Amino acid sequence: MTIQNFIPSEYVNEITKGEVTWKSPSNIALVKYWGKEANQIPANPSISFTLNTCATTTKLTYEKLKNTAKDFSFDLYFEGKLKEDFKPKIITFFERIEAYSPFLKDYHFIIETSNSFPHSSGIASSASGLSALALALMSLEKELNPNITEEYFNKKASFLARLGSGSAARSIEGDVVQWGKHKETKNSSNLYAIKYPYEVDKTFKNYQDTILLVDKGQKEVSSTVGHNLMHNHPFAKERFKQAHKNLDTLKRVFKTGDLKKFIEIVESEALTLHAMMLTSLPYFVLMKPNTLEIINKIWAFRKRTNKNVCFTLDAGANVHVLYPEFEKEETLQFIKDELVAYCQNGQYICDQIGFGAAQLIVKKE
Repeated sequence: MTIQNFIPSEYVNEITKGEVTWKSPSNIALVKYWGKEANQIPANPSISFTLNTCATTTKLTYEKLKNTAKDFSFDLYFEGKLKEDFKPKIITFFERIEAYSPFLKDYHFIIETSNSFPHSSGIASSASGLSALALALMSLEKELNPNITEEYFNKKASFLARLGSGSAARSIEGDVVQWGKHKETKNSSNLYAIKYPYEVDKTFKNYQDTILLVDKGQKEVSSTVGHNLMHNHPFAKERFKQAHKNLDTLKRVFKTGDLKKFIEIVESEALTLHAMMLTSLPYFVLMKPNTLEIINKIWAFRKRTNKNVCFTLDAGANVHVLYPEFEKEETLQFIKDELVAYCQNGQYICDQIGFGAAQLIVKKE
């Protein structure tokens, strides 16, 4: 599909008001997306596990205006409180998607959103939050045009979410999702994410992700700034080649259940992401001392027990501890005994692989 496929023709129905609620998960990239071109096009393909527990719930209430507005008309509430400081990000999002959602200035919206994980917990909420909002807008579009298919609905929701936050493109479906054009992956696209189309061994079903909250503070560098630093990065070209190669290898890994190779790729990708930040100009150290302590503890535990636990990192200090469900009991005990002490206020989140966003049917009394 091309961009033109997402520009709607005339709508069939006239909708005056309504509401819809979506719950959309976060995701954790295994092969990292780092670096982008204009219009949120990724510089390299990425693949992720969709999470289950870490999610955003967004209720969108809409009422048609008497006349099309000059500016976007909406109120935004986060966990029950009006949040004016969140509005600029939504305005930017609406500006980017207006050509594909031309009804935006025809309605006044009330956006009510909340996270299942603590605010400022260090878990990025842009993927879950913007994908939930994109899905809610697509529900309104489907009311305007009931002929929209489920496949088109999901692709366009991913397409719209991408324009708000690149990683949000991967939060529409699950459990393994790929985004970005890759010659060895059929139907892959830079415009939207797809469900991974190849065989995945049962070893990776119900995969566990325990998120260790090392630092709950504001990110030292925004994702936008970090991505832009790749434009003139001396190692960017090789990094992008590495991502394609790792995706090639993961195809075999997922099919065979080769956990040793999986660990090698996932940890290498995490460290490469941070290496790119360490070697950019300006440069950033996003890990904290406790991040390194946790990594060393994981390596020591794996060597001592031969368990298949590994780590990955986003662009921050927190650690995602990944492990198969059949090793859950012993690995969780290790986390509690040896790793929680390095978390801020002892906080961590137990999550696992999930299967994508879901519309919530709210019963009216």
